[in-house]
Amino acid sequence: MARLRRIIHVDMDAFYASVEQLDHPELRGKPVIVGGDPGSRGVVSAASYEVRPFGVHSAMPTAQALRLCPQAILVPGRMDRYAEISQTIRQIFESYTPLVEPISLDEAFLDVTDSENLFGPAEAIGRAIKTRIKEQTHLTASVGLASNKFLAKLASDLRKPDGFVVITEENKQETLDPLPVGRIWGVGKVTEKALYLRGIQTIGQLRAKTAAQLRPILGNAAEELLQLAHGQDDRKVEPDRQCKSLSSEQTFATDIGDGEVLLSVLMEQVEEVAWRLRREKLKARTVTLKLRYGDFRTVTRSETLPEGTNVTSLLWETAERVFRRWHSRSGGPLRLLGFGASGLEDERAGQQLLFVDPQQEKLKKLDRIVDKIRDRYGRRAVHRGTSVPADRPAPGK
Repeated sequence: MARLRRIIHVDMDAFYASVEQLDHPELRGKPVIVGGDPGSRGVVSAASYEVRPFGVHSAMPTAQALRLCPQAILVPGRMDRYAEISQTIRQIFESYTPLVEPISLDEAFLDVTDSENLFGPAEAIGRAIKTRIKEQTHLTASVGLASNKFLAKLASDLRKPDGFVVITEENKQETLDPLPVGRIWGVGKVTEKALYLRGIQTIGQLRAKTAAQLRPILGNAAEELLQLAHGQDDRKVEPDRQCKSLSSEQTFATDIGDGEVLLSVLMEQVEEVAWRLRREKLKARTVTLKLRYGDFRTVTRSETLPEGTNVTSLLWETAERVFRRWHSRSGGPLRLLGFGASGLEDERAGQQLLFVDPQQEKLKKLDRIVDKIRDRYGRRAVHRGTSVPADRPAPGK
Protein backbone atom coordinates (compact mmCIF):
# COMPACT_ATOMS: atom_id res chain seq x y z
CA MET A 1 0.00 0.00 0.00
CA ALA A 2 1.37 3.40 -0.99
CA ARG A 3 2.43 5.67 1.83
CA LEU A 4 -0.06 8.45 2.47
CA ARG A 5 1.26 11.93 1.93
CA ARG A 6 1.13 14.42 4.77
CA ILE A 7 -0.01 17.77 3.41
CA ILE A 8 -0.39 20.94 5.46
CA HIS A 9 -2.35 23.97 4.30
CA VAL A 10 -1.65 27.22 6.13
CA ASP A 11 -4.07 30.12 5.66
CA MET A 12 -3.47 33.40 7.46
CA ASP A 13 -6.59 34.81 9.11
CA ALA A 14 -7.94 37.97 7.39
CA PHE A 15 -4.30 38.60 6.53
CA TYR A 16 -4.23 42.15 5.13
CA ALA A 17 -6.77 43.43 7.65
CA SER A 18 -4.98 41.68 10.53
CA VAL A 19 -1.68 43.27 9.51
CA GLU A 20 -3.31 46.70 9.58
CA GLN A 21 -4.73 46.00 13.05
CA LEU A 22 -1.30 44.79 14.16
CA ASP A 23 0.47 47.93 12.94
CA HIS A 24 -2.28 50.29 14.09
CA PRO A 25 -3.50 49.24 17.56
CA GLU A 26 -6.35 51.75 17.38
CA LEU A 27 -7.94 49.54 14.71
CA ARG A 28 -8.02 46.39 16.83
CA GLY A 29 -11.50 45.12 17.56
CA LYS A 30 -13.01 47.46 14.97
CA PRO A 31 -14.53 46.76 11.53
CA VAL A 32 -11.67 47.27 9.08
CA ILE A 33 -11.77 47.14 5.30
CA VAL A 34 -8.57 47.08 3.26
CA GLY A 35 -9.46 48.31 -0.18
CA GLY A 36 -9.42 50.89 -2.91
CA ASP A 37 -11.09 54.26 -3.18
CA PRO A 38 -14.90 53.85 -3.33
CA GLY A 39 -15.05 56.84 -5.65
CA SER A 40 -12.85 55.18 -8.28
CA ARG A 41 -14.36 51.69 -8.42
CA GLY A 42 -12.03 50.28 -5.78
CA VAL A 43 -12.59 46.80 -4.38
CA VAL A 44 -12.20 45.16 -1.00
CA SER A 45 -8.88 43.34 -0.69
CA ALA A 46 -9.56 42.09 2.83
CA ALA A 47 -12.19 42.40 5.53
CA SER A 48 -11.57 42.01 9.24
CA TYR A 49 -13.67 39.51 11.16
CA GLU A 50 -15.49 42.40 12.84
CA VAL A 51 -16.91 43.63 9.53
CA ARG A 52 -17.82 40.27 8.00
CA PRO A 53 -21.16 39.86 9.84
CA PHE A 54 -22.41 42.85 7.81
CA GLY A 55 -21.94 40.85 4.61
CA VAL A 56 -18.66 42.45 3.58
CA HIS A 57 -16.20 40.18 1.77
CA SER A 58 -13.16 40.40 -0.46
CA ALA A 59 -13.55 41.49 -4.11
CA MET A 60 -16.72 43.37 -3.26
CA PRO A 61 -16.80 46.97 -4.54
CA THR A 62 -15.64 49.21 -1.72
CA ALA A 63 -18.62 51.53 -2.16
CA GLN A 64 -21.00 48.59 -1.64
CA ALA A 65 -19.06 47.44 1.43
CA LEU A 66 -19.34 50.88 3.03
CA ARG A 67 -23.07 50.93 2.37
CA LEU A 68 -23.39 47.60 4.19
CA CYS A 69 -21.25 48.81 7.10
CA PRO A 70 -21.06 52.64 7.18
CA GLN A 71 -19.03 52.57 10.39
CA ALA A 72 -16.26 50.49 8.81
CA ILE A 73 -12.78 51.98 8.72
CA LEU A 74 -11.31 51.97 5.21
CA VAL A 75 -7.54 51.74 4.88
CA PRO A 76 -5.48 51.47 1.68
CA GLY A 77 -3.56 48.28 0.99
CA ARG A 78 0.21 48.11 1.53
CA MET A 79 1.43 45.21 -0.60
CA ASP A 80 5.03 45.78 0.43
CA ARG A 81 4.19 45.30 4.10
CA TYR A 82 2.13 42.17 3.42
CA ALA A 83 4.94 40.78 1.26
CA GLU A 84 7.44 41.51 4.04
CA ILE A 85 5.48 39.45 6.57
CA SER A 86 4.75 36.78 3.97
CA GLN A 87 8.48 36.35 3.47
CA THR A 88 8.97 35.80 7.20
CA ILE A 89 6.24 33.16 7.16
CA ARG A 90 7.77 31.52 4.08
CA GLN A 91 11.10 31.19 5.92
CA ILE A 92 9.30 29.37 8.73
CA PHE A 93 7.79 26.93 6.22
CA GLU A 94 11.13 26.27 4.55
CA SER A 95 12.78 25.46 7.88
CA TYR A 96 10.60 22.31 7.91
CA THR A 97 10.39 21.33 4.24
CA PRO A 98 11.60 22.50 0.82
CA LEU A 99 8.25 21.39 -0.62
CA VAL A 100 6.35 24.66 -0.21
CA GLU A 101 3.80 25.78 -2.80
CA PRO A 102 2.63 29.36 -2.19
CA ILE A 103 -0.90 30.02 -3.42
CA SER A 104 -0.82 33.69 -2.50
CA LEU A 105 0.90 35.89 0.06
CA ASP A 106 -1.31 34.54 2.82
CA GLU A 107 -1.60 30.83 2.10
CA ALA A 108 0.53 27.89 1.06
CA PHE A 109 0.65 24.10 0.85
CA LEU A 110 3.50 22.16 2.49
CA ASP A 111 4.36 18.51 1.91
CA VAL A 112 5.91 17.32 5.17
CA THR A 113 5.79 13.58 4.40
CA ASP A 114 9.57 13.18 4.48
CA SER A 115 10.01 15.79 7.21
CA GLU A 116 8.52 13.49 9.82
CA ASN A 117 11.88 11.68 10.10
CA LEU A 118 13.47 14.94 11.29
CA PHE A 119 10.73 16.79 13.12
CA GLY A 120 8.29 14.15 14.30
CA PRO A 121 4.65 13.56 13.34
CA ALA A 122 3.02 15.87 10.81
CA GLU A 123 0.55 17.11 13.41
CA ALA A 124 3.43 18.23 15.62
CA ILE A 125 5.00 20.02 12.64
CA GLY A 126 1.74 21.78 11.87
CA ARG A 127 1.32 22.95 15.45
CA ALA A 128 4.94 24.10 15.61
CA ILE A 129 4.50 26.15 12.43
CA LYS A 130 1.34 27.71 13.80
CA THR A 131 3.09 28.61 17.06
CA ARG A 132 6.14 30.10 15.35
CA ILE A 133 3.97 32.25 13.07
CA LYS A 134 2.24 33.65 16.14
CA GLU A 135 5.52 34.27 17.95
CA GLN A 136 7.34 35.89 15.03
CA THR A 137 4.54 37.89 13.40
CA HIS A 138 1.94 38.27 16.18
CA LEU A 139 -0.68 37.07 13.70
CA THR A 140 -2.83 33.96 13.71
CA ALA A 141 -3.02 31.26 11.07
CA SER A 142 -5.50 28.48 10.49
CA VAL A 143 -3.90 25.14 9.66
CA GLY A 144 -5.30 22.06 8.01
CA LEU A 145 -3.59 18.66 7.81
CA ALA A 146 -4.64 15.80 5.54
CA SER A 147 -3.41 13.31 2.96
CA ASN A 148 -4.07 15.60 -0.02
CA LYS A 149 -4.37 19.25 -1.00
CA PHE A 150 -8.16 19.39 -1.26
CA LEU A 151 -8.72 17.98 2.20
CA ALA A 152 -5.92 20.05 3.76
CA LYS A 153 -7.35 23.29 2.38
CA LEU A 154 -10.85 22.32 3.45
CA ALA A 155 -9.56 21.51 6.94
CA SER A 156 -7.88 24.88 7.35
CA ASP A 157 -11.18 26.61 6.64
CA LEU A 158 -13.38 24.62 9.02
CA ARG A 159 -12.55 26.41 12.28
CA LYS A 160 -11.38 29.87 11.31
CA PRO A 161 -9.94 31.95 12.78
CA ASP A 162 -6.95 30.42 14.60
CA GLY A 163 -8.04 26.87 13.81
CA PHE A 164 -6.21 23.56 13.60
CA VAL A 165 -8.03 20.64 11.98
CA VAL A 166 -6.77 17.20 11.02
CA ILE A 167 -8.67 15.15 8.44
CA THR A 168 -7.66 11.49 8.37
CA GLU A 169 -8.61 8.62 6.09
CA GLU A 170 -10.81 7.37 8.93
CA ASN A 171 -12.76 10.59 9.50
CA LYS A 172 -12.75 12.17 6.04
CA GLN A 173 -16.22 11.05 4.94
CA GLU A 174 -17.63 11.82 8.37
CA THR A 175 -16.19 15.32 7.94
CA LEU A 176 -17.14 15.81 4.29
CA ASP A 177 -20.61 14.32 4.03
CA PRO A 178 -22.58 16.89 6.11
CA LEU A 179 -20.94 19.89 4.42
CA PRO A 180 -22.83 21.80 1.71
CA VAL A 181 -21.75 21.04 -1.85
CA GLY A 182 -20.57 24.65 -2.16
CA ARG A 183 -17.55 23.71 -0.02
CA ILE A 184 -16.11 21.72 -2.92
CA TRP A 185 -13.55 23.61 -4.98
CA GLY A 186 -15.09 25.29 -7.98
CA VAL A 187 -18.73 24.85 -7.04
CA GLY A 188 -20.15 28.35 -7.37
CA LYS A 189 -23.62 29.71 -6.73
CA VAL A 190 -24.97 28.70 -10.15
CA THR A 191 -23.71 25.11 -9.90
CA GLU A 192 -24.80 24.88 -6.28
CA LYS A 193 -28.33 26.02 -7.22
CA ALA A 194 -28.51 23.51 -10.06
CA LEU A 195 -27.56 20.71 -7.65
CA TYR A 196 -30.00 21.95 -5.01
CA LEU A 197 -32.86 21.84 -7.51
CA ARG A 198 -32.13 18.13 -7.93
CA GLY A 199 -32.06 17.46 -4.21
CA ILE A 200 -28.27 17.42 -3.90
CA GLN A 201 -27.43 19.77 -1.04
CA THR A 202 -24.59 18.07 0.80
CA ILE A 203 -21.31 16.47 -0.22
CA GLY A 204 -22.66 13.16 1.05
CA GLN A 205 -25.65 13.39 -1.30
CA LEU A 206 -23.32 14.21 -4.19
CA ARG A 207 -21.08 11.28 -3.32
CA ALA A 208 -24.06 8.91 -3.52
CA LYS A 209 -24.54 9.73 -7.20
CA THR A 210 -22.74 8.26 -10.20
CA ALA A 211 -20.83 10.26 -12.79
CA ALA A 212 -23.52 9.40 -15.34
CA GLN A 213 -26.20 10.88 -13.07
CA LEU A 214 -24.19 14.04 -12.49
CA ARG A 215 -22.99 14.67 -16.03
CA PRO A 216 -26.25 16.33 -17.21
CA ILE A 217 -25.82 18.84 -14.36
CA LEU A 218 -22.06 19.24 -14.16
CA GLY A 219 -20.89 18.36 -17.66
CA ASN A 220 -17.21 17.46 -17.91
CA ALA A 221 -16.68 18.46 -14.26
CA ALA A 222 -18.78 15.53 -12.99
CA GLU A 223 -15.90 13.07 -12.55
CA GLU A 224 -13.62 15.61 -10.91
CA LEU A 225 -16.24 16.79 -8.40
CA LEU A 226 -17.21 13.22 -7.61
CA GLN A 227 -13.59 12.40 -6.81
CA LEU A 228 -13.38 15.40 -4.49
CA ALA A 229 -16.63 14.33 -2.80
CA HIS A 230 -14.84 11.06 -2.01
CA GLY A 231 -11.89 13.03 -0.60
CA GLN A 232 -9.59 12.07 -3.49
CA ASP A 233 -7.06 14.49 -4.95
CA ASP A 234 -3.76 13.36 -6.49
CA ARG A 235 -2.17 16.75 -7.17
CA LYS A 236 1.32 17.16 -5.73
CA VAL A 237 2.73 20.10 -3.83
CA GLU A 238 4.91 21.96 -6.34
CA PRO A 239 7.51 24.43 -5.04
CA ASP A 240 8.01 27.63 -7.04
CA ARG A 241 11.26 26.39 -8.52
CA GLN A 242 9.66 23.17 -9.73
CA CYS A 243 6.45 24.76 -10.97
CA LYS A 244 5.89 25.35 -14.64
CA SER A 245 4.07 28.52 -13.69
CA LEU A 246 3.39 30.93 -10.85
CA SER A 247 -0.13 32.10 -10.29
CA SER A 248 -2.57 33.83 -8.00
CA GLU A 249 -6.32 33.39 -8.15
CA GLN A 250 -9.40 34.34 -6.21
CA THR A 251 -12.83 32.75 -5.93
CA PHE A 252 -15.55 35.31 -5.29
CA ALA A 253 -18.37 34.91 -2.79
CA THR A 254 -20.78 36.15 -5.46
CA ASP A 255 -20.25 36.35 -9.22
CA ILE A 256 -18.69 39.64 -10.38
CA GLY A 257 -19.50 41.12 -13.78
CA ASP A 258 -18.10 44.65 -13.42
CA GLY A 259 -15.01 44.77 -15.64
CA GLU A 260 -13.31 47.56 -13.71
CA VAL A 261 -13.79 45.73 -10.42
CA LEU A 262 -12.28 42.60 -11.95
CA LEU A 263 -9.35 44.63 -13.26
CA SER A 264 -8.67 45.90 -9.74
CA VAL A 265 -8.49 42.31 -8.51
CA LEU A 266 -6.28 41.37 -11.45
CA MET A 267 -3.85 44.21 -10.74
CA GLU A 268 -3.28 42.92 -7.22
CA GLN A 269 -2.65 39.40 -8.55
CA VAL A 270 -0.11 40.68 -11.08
CA GLU A 271 1.73 42.62 -8.37
CA GLU A 272 1.96 39.51 -6.22
CA VAL A 273 3.14 37.15 -8.98
CA ALA A 274 5.73 39.67 -10.21
CA TRP A 275 7.15 39.92 -6.69
CA ARG A 276 7.34 36.12 -6.43
CA LEU A 277 9.12 35.88 -9.80
CA ARG A 278 11.76 38.34 -8.66
CA ARG A 279 12.11 36.59 -5.33
CA GLU A 280 12.83 33.30 -7.10
CA LYS A 281 15.06 35.05 -9.70
CA LEU A 282 12.79 33.89 -12.49
CA LYS A 283 11.19 35.52 -15.49
CA ALA A 284 8.15 34.46 -17.50
CA ARG A 285 7.28 34.60 -21.17
CA THR A 286 3.56 33.79 -21.13
CA VAL A 287 0.75 35.55 -19.30
CA THR A 288 -2.45 33.57 -18.73
CA LEU A 289 -5.79 34.61 -17.30
CA LYS A 290 -8.04 31.97 -15.78
CA LEU A 291 -11.71 32.93 -15.99
CA ARG A 292 -14.44 30.82 -14.41
CA TYR A 293 -18.06 31.72 -15.05
CA GLY A 294 -20.87 31.15 -12.58
CA ASP A 295 -21.94 27.94 -14.36
CA PHE A 296 -18.52 26.34 -13.67
CA ARG A 297 -17.37 26.82 -17.28
CA THR A 298 -13.70 27.78 -17.18
CA VAL A 299 -11.68 29.38 -19.96
CA THR A 300 -8.13 30.62 -20.21
CA ARG A 301 -6.74 33.45 -22.30
CA SER A 302 -3.01 33.83 -22.89
CA GLU A 303 -0.44 35.99 -24.59
CA THR A 304 3.23 35.21 -25.06
CA LEU A 305 5.76 38.01 -24.82
CA PRO A 306 8.76 38.35 -27.17
CA GLU A 307 11.03 37.68 -24.21
CA GLY A 308 10.70 36.71 -20.57
CA THR A 309 10.20 39.35 -17.90
CA ASN A 310 9.52 39.80 -14.20
CA VAL A 311 8.84 43.53 -14.49
CA THR A 312 5.56 44.41 -12.82
CA SER A 313 4.48 47.05 -15.33
CA LEU A 314 5.16 44.85 -18.37
CA LEU A 315 3.23 41.92 -16.92
CA TRP A 316 0.36 44.25 -15.97
CA GLU A 317 0.14 45.84 -19.43
CA THR A 318 -0.09 42.38 -20.98
CA ALA A 319 -2.61 41.11 -18.45
CA GLU A 320 -4.84 44.13 -18.91
CA ARG A 321 -4.70 43.79 -22.69
CA VAL A 322 -5.66 40.10 -22.51
CA PHE A 323 -8.47 40.87 -20.07
CA ARG A 324 -9.96 43.69 -22.12
CA ARG A 325 -9.85 41.55 -25.27
CA TRP A 326 -11.73 38.75 -23.47
CA HIS A 327 -14.17 41.18 -21.87
CA SER A 328 -15.08 42.82 -25.17
CA ARG A 329 -15.74 39.49 -26.89
CA SER A 330 -17.20 37.12 -24.31
CA GLY A 331 -17.08 38.83 -20.94
CA GLY A 332 -19.57 37.83 -18.28
CA PRO A 333 -19.93 37.51 -14.50
CA LEU A 334 -17.06 35.51 -13.03
CA ARG A 335 -16.93 33.14 -10.09
CA LEU A 336 -13.11 33.02 -10.21
CA LEU A 337 -10.34 35.14 -11.67
CA GLY A 338 -6.71 34.13 -11.79
CA PHE A 339 -3.45 35.41 -13.20
CA GLY A 340 -0.58 33.11 -14.13
CA ALA A 341 2.93 33.55 -15.48
CA SER A 342 4.47 30.58 -17.29
CA GLY A 343 7.33 29.77 -19.61
CA LEU A 344 9.61 30.26 -16.61
CA GLU A 345 13.36 30.53 -16.89
CA ASP A 346 16.24 31.92 -14.91
CA GLU A 347 16.16 35.71 -15.06
CA ARG A 348 19.71 35.67 -16.48
CA ALA A 349 18.78 33.29 -19.31
CA GLY A 350 18.41 34.34 -22.93
CA GLN A 351 20.40 36.37 -25.38
CA GLN A 352 22.14 39.40 -23.93
CA LEU A 353 21.41 42.33 -26.19
CA LEU A 354 24.17 44.75 -27.14
CA PHE A 355 21.74 47.64 -27.10
CA VAL A 356 19.16 47.47 -24.33
CA ASP A 357 15.77 49.17 -24.26
CA PRO A 358 16.27 52.21 -21.98
CA GLN A 359 12.62 52.24 -20.90
CA GLN A 360 12.63 48.55 -19.97
CA GLU A 361 15.90 48.92 -18.10
CA LYS A 362 14.39 51.83 -16.21
CA LEU A 363 11.41 49.70 -15.19
CA LYS A 364 13.67 46.82 -14.14
CA LYS A 365 15.80 49.17 -12.11
CA LEU A 366 12.72 50.59 -10.42
CA ASP A 367 11.56 47.10 -9.38
CA ARG A 368 15.05 46.21 -8.11
CA ILE A 369 15.35 49.39 -6.09
CA VAL A 370 11.88 49.07 -4.59
CA ASP A 371 12.44 45.41 -3.64
CA LYS A 372 15.90 46.12 -2.18
CA ILE A 373 14.77 49.07 -0.09
CA ARG A 374 11.78 47.17 1.27
CA ASP A 375 13.89 44.11 2.10
CA ARG A 376 16.42 46.21 3.97
CA TYR A 377 14.41 48.98 5.58
CA GLY A 378 10.90 47.60 5.83
CA ARG A 379 7.43 48.58 4.77
CA ARG A 380 7.53 52.37 5.15
CA ALA A 381 10.71 53.02 3.21
CA VAL A 382 9.07 53.39 -0.21
CA HIS A 383 5.67 52.94 -1.83
CA ARG A 384 4.89 52.14 -5.46
CA GLY A 385 2.77 54.80 -7.14
CA THR A 386 -0.43 54.02 -9.03
CA SER A 387 -1.11 57.18 -11.00
CA VAL A 388 -0.05 57.21 -14.65
CA PRO A 389 -1.00 59.20 -17.76
CA ALA A 390 -4.53 58.55 -18.96
CA ASP A 391 -3.31 56.86 -22.15
CA ARG A 392 -1.12 54.36 -20.34
CA PRO A 393 -2.13 51.46 -18.05
CA ALA A 394 -1.24 51.62 -14.38
CA PRO A 395 1.99 49.68 -13.65
CA GLY A 396 0.87 48.21 -10.36
CA LYS A 397 0.22 49.13 -6.80
